[in-house]
Amino acid sequence: MAVDTVREEKAIGRLTDSLLDTYRDIHSAERVEAEISVARQRFAGNPVREFVPILVERAVRRELEPDTASVDTASVDTASDDTASDGAAADAIAAPVPERPVPGQRAATRAVPLSSRRNAILLGGAAALVAVVVVSLAAREPAPVAAGGGSALTVVRGVVGSEKMPFFQDPRVIDALAAHGVRVEVEAAGSRQIATSIDLAAYDFAFPSSAPAAERIQRARGITTKYTPFSSPMAIATFQPIVDLLTPAGVVKPGATPTIDMARYLELVRANTEWAQLPDNTAYPVRKNILVTTTDPRTSNSAAMYLSIASFVANDNAIVQGTPAEQAVLPTVAKLFVGQGYTENTTEGPFQEYLTSGMGASPMALIYEAQFVEATARGQIKPGMVLAYPSPTVLSKHTLVPLRGGGDTIGRLLTDDPALRELAARHGFRTGDAAQFASATRGVPLAAELIDVVETPTYETLEHLLDGVTKSYN
Repeated sequence: MAVDTVREEKAIGRLTDSLLDTYRDIHSAERVEAEISVARQRFAGNPVREFVPILVERAVRRELEPDTASVDTASVDTASDDTASDGAAADAIAAPVPERPVPGQRAATRAVPLSSRRNAILLGGAAALVAVVVVSLAAREPAPVAAGGGSALTVVRGVVGSEKMPFFQDPRVIDALAAHGVRVEVEAAGSRQIATSIDLAAYDFAFPSSAPAAERIQRARGITTKYTPFSSPMAIATFQPIVDLLTPAGVVKPGATPTIDMARYLELVRANTEWAQLPDNTAYPVRKNILVTTTDPRTSNSAAMYLSIASFVANDNAIVQGTPAEQAVLPTVAKLFVGQGYTENTTEGPFQEYLTSGMGASPMALIYEAQFVEATARGQIKPGMVLAYPSPTVLSKHTLVPLRGGGDTIGRLLTDDPALRELAARHGFRTGDAAQFASATRGVPLAAELIDVVETPTYETLEHLLDGVTKSYN
């Protein structure tokens, strides 16, 4: 089976699971699967397969979406969120949202397309994972629960970027929080989903993976408080044969921690260069464009951070400001995403494909540095797998926005508690203490100090760029 066909089959499988969960309350599984089959048949025999999952999703959603005028508002206010299992790490990858979620707009039948398989990570209790947590939106304050020893723990609920789920699942984190009298239940979603389409009424805190996403939440809810307990630079997970192939092409600068020259990489993207066109390419002679695999920029923070890097380089190494600059860089940066075809909502998707499917499916995948640390600790990094850093890169600043008092407690603990800071470093997050980070991640080939780091554009500029990329999908 061809590589592209393998990716399409996986994407259709994930799409099927997502749509079954999203419409389970209003359509039978047979109806959903039938619509997917009919939509897919429209593209049978088409040699260009990259966009088939996207087109199938759009067609099926058009058929299955009910009339919003007849929606029962009670069902909207008591909906749950869509997450999918990740296996060894967090069972919490958020499902796709409708084509272009509009800030403040609710889905037709539920505030968020949440799964019946929703998993909550219970911090401070004996069990680390509890399936199917039903949250009453009438509960506006954290509820006290009895711990195993009889003392009461305060339950605090949050929605977080999926890359932080292993941290919140860690029994050591559970115990550290329980020592302060709290138990945390968290659910995972793409950071832009958290900021744009998830109903936050059920949560005590939102913990997206970037400052711009957090700022959007703050503006929408009139909140001034925020906490940034740690950060993680964007990185690229690749393979040694790809490093060896791209080095003579001027894209990779080898070293203990290789770097990706983004300026040279963008030159190849602008020219629609295929892997097979690289000179003396026997390692990966594939006739598809040289592109880093990312998440969907319409829903995911990691893709927005990648957009920040690419727009800076495309703008002659300057942060994009103003409409003329935005319009000038859009043709280049849009190619980075649209050319990939179907993309997922969280970095767990492309990173799991990198870990399990190998070089054929995903020769370069955009991830958070912390994910590589987690995978190394779990023994999932095999010989020949390489972590590289875009040059320049950006720091994804994980920013917690407290929505109620319990969320403020968690923000303060993650920022100030020494035990939780050390555990964050062990999970690959940079807390600002370089010595602590180096000690906690000893043995993992990471950059000890990042020098070539740029800032993200302003909130407004990044939104304009993301809107421009979104339009290019259509």
